[in-house]
Amino acid sequence: MTAPRIIRPDVRSVIQQPLTVGESPVWDEETGTLWFVDILAPALVRLSPSGKIDRFDMPAAIGALGLCRDHRIVVALQTGVHLFDPVSRDFEFLCDPVGRDINCRLNDGKVGPDGHFWIGSFSEAKPQTDEAALYRVGADGRTRTVATGLTSSNGLAWSPDGRRMYHSDSRQCFLQAFDFDPDTGDLGDGRRLRSFTEDEGRPDGATTDRDGFYWSAGVSAGRLNRISPEGEIVEIYILPVPAPTMPCFGGPNLRALFVTSLSTDRSGRFEAGTVIAFDVDAEGLPPFRFGDHPVG
Repeated sequence: MTAPRIIRPDVRSVIQQPLTVGESPVWDEETGTLWFVDILAPALVRLSPSGKIDRFDMPAAIGALGLCRDHRIVVALQTGVHLFDPVSRDFEFLCDPVGRDINCRLNDGKVGPDGHFWIGSFSEAKPQTDEAALYRVGADGRTRTVATGLTSSNGLAWSPDGRRMYHSDSRQCFLQAFDFDPDTGDLGDGRRLRSFTEDEGRPDGATTDRDGFYWSAGVSAGRLNRISPEGEIVEIYILPVPAPTMPCFGGPNLRALFVTSLSTDRSGRFEAGTVIAFDVDAEGLPPFRFGDHPVG
């Protein structure tokens, strides 16, 4: 096994406003816009190509977002999954996969190759329990529970051909992969690719590149791990933020990485959450759109 390559990227700051828990960056390649969330603010945030920042206050904690073809945004709130119109600021309720009978909230989510919103939950119990789950939500609001026994569902991403889905649990510190049918959204059995130590970085949000590598935010280690399809860490990006939460590819050629982070005093001094960016020798893939017809 070859030792991973250590990289210290030339990082640029993307925003000046501090975030509590920055998460779920999504690049809209049609408009050159970066969307992300501040979970506890709670707010949905849009960064335009001009550098203008629009902040949309949410009525409850927001875990993740996805793009829709009609320019609305699918958002995962504490109160369920909604469609949000940034122009009118109206919400349309779709469903509440979690329900009110367990102490969990919606967390990491992403639109998949099947045009559905895949969204996981996060245990808010003290101590945390394994009552969290992963759900598949259709544009009609119909929901299917696809994985249970989770503590902090995270790290959703798909291989370039759409036939493998990656998923992690940040608290149980594992990464798994499923065979995936992009036409039906059906999953094969999950198989563990690797477990992580705190020093390697608890696996938080993630993305994949065009070559099939999986990029995982190591939230406990201030780094981004580039992982092969076999589960081997091949590159480690040392970041200037102590708690990175999720990467996404963006920029004109999808060759820049945008990384959100959360507020922490882990380094001995308080550091607010933010969004950083840096160029990489890899190319990303544009995001899928909620409600689109499945692709093969």
